Parts: sequence; C-alpha cells; structure tokens
Amino acid sequence: MTGLRTHNRKPRPGHVLLAVVAAIAPTSAGQAQQANEAAGTMAANGAVATAFVEIAPAAAPAAEASARLIGSGPASYYSNELAGARTASGEAFDPQELTAAHRTLPFGSLVRVTNQSNGRSVVVRINDRGPFSRGRLIDVSYAAADSIGMVRSGHANVTLELVEG
Repeated sequence: MTGLRTHNRKPRPGHVLLAVVAAIAPTSAGQAQQANEAAGTMAANGAVATAFVEIAPAAAPAAEASARLIGSGPASYYSNELAGARTASGEAFDPQELTAAHRTLPFGSLVRVTNQSNGRSVVVRINDRGPFSRGRLIDVSYAAADSIGMVRSGHANVTLELVEG
C-alpha cells in the first residue's frame, strides 16, 4: 500500500492538532490483507494517524465581544523587582500573571489592552491602583507587557476596553 506517511507537524501557537485515523473498507481479500499489513507496519512504527486537522482557537467569549471602549493613552509595565509586593487589592504581585493597575476601575475588572502600534492585545485583571506616573493610563504586569510587545520599549500607546467589571 503506498502513500502512507507519518507526520511530525506541530500546530501554530494557540491551535490544536487533531489526528484523524483513517478507516479502510477493502473490497477484496487481497486489499484486506494489504490494508492489514499496512496497518500493522504503521502500528509497529508507532504511526497510526493518516491525516491531521489544525483547529483554530475558539472564538472570543460573548463577554469579550461586547467590550466597551474606556480610553486610550500611554501604558507602562511593572518592574519584576516588585514581585511579591502587596497590591492595593491585598494580593501579592506576580509578574507572570495577566494583571494591571488602574486608578478607578474596580478590582477584578477585566480589561482588554491593545497595543496601537502592532494590534496585539491581552485581557488583564485589575488588582492594583495606579499608575502614579503623570500621563500614564495603565500599568500592566511583565507577562501582559510581553504579550503585547512592549517589554523592549517599556511603554506603548494602548486602547483599553472593559470586558467585564
């Protein structure tokens, strides 16, 4: 049987790779024997998948679809040196979590932060007050800054949308 191949394909970030196993319905005894031999060879080699389907991430939840624009302006990010320090909400700051500081939004609010220069966005949870730097709209964690591509410059012009809160 020809055309049977294994595949080492890796999905794109955020996607899922689904292996589809083919079922063959032979029409003769010869084809049945050939299919069984091919299946045995594939199983012996650890390869049984014959087709791969890449599945894109699910669409944004309805709550995100109805996000409300709350402003745009400069953003900065917290220094990793503040890891473990208490935030205004009382929790310890973790630079690897998707969190942010805003002057007025309630703690727990979910805000989509979009970098205007590259269009990348991330949803953060408000857990602190600030920023206290004049003219800054929001301070985000290192993880959030990295997600939207602002680590190198340390700041970016962003758009904020209230997702939930």
